[in-house]
Amino acid sequence: MTRSDGRMNDELRPVVISREFLKHPEGSVLIKTGDTQVICTATVETDVPSWLNGTGKGWVTAEYGMLPRATNDRTNRYRVSGRNQEIQRLIGRSLRAAVNLFELGENQIRIDCDVIQADGGTRTASITGAYVALCDALQYMVDLDIIQELPLIGQVAAVSVGVVEDESLLDLCYIEDSSASVDMNIVMRDDEYVEVQGTGEDGTFNRAALDELLDLAEKGIFELQQLQKDALSIQL
Repeated sequence: MTRSDGRMNDELRPVVISREFLKHPEGSVLIKTGDTQVICTATVETDVPSWLNGTGKGWVTAEYGMLPRATNDRTNRYRVSGRNQEIQRLIGRSLRAAVNLFELGENQIRIDCDVIQADGGTRTASITGAYVALCDALQYMVDLDIIQELPLIGQVAAVSVGVVEDESLLDLCYIEDSSASVDMNIVMRDDEYVEVQGTGEDGTFNRAALDELLDLAEKGIFELQQLQKDALSIQL
């Protein structure tokens, strides 16, 4: 098949990660993956949820939403859908996998992912961009002696894969995602899996198809991890 944007089946959309996108947050990133654009911010708070008081353990949490005209039809600015709640839990879980929460101490980092334009892959772009914002927020904490060293235990990125017209594709745009018979979102820390979300939207898939999709996802995530390193100008 010929993809709508002319990419090869195993090719990512063009990715741009712009750090320090906003003035005020301790970490902020604009990530563009094709026509999908997400602003990711990281806010440092020197306290934790009450259930963590006295544990010596920190927390990383996330919120996710779309601007009203991020999509073709306007959505309610103040509506928090079940989908949004699912995605923000995924973002939080994914980023906590990158941090030693005891080394973070009783501090919290709040991640906000705001989709300003959606064309598929908003949750995976949010995770990939938010990781870079998280790194900047953690460096801010080190610079201010809030913590002694970066509590990072790995590098997290995410990508979508799927089956469209019986072909396995990497990094689905909206038109591909909406017609996919199998749709998956994969999150990895370094070379290990954090989360695998896979659904037979219009049919089923066998083990061979799953393995092919995971191979595609690994290829894409390793490329995204290199782009994160390039954006941060360090070797993680």
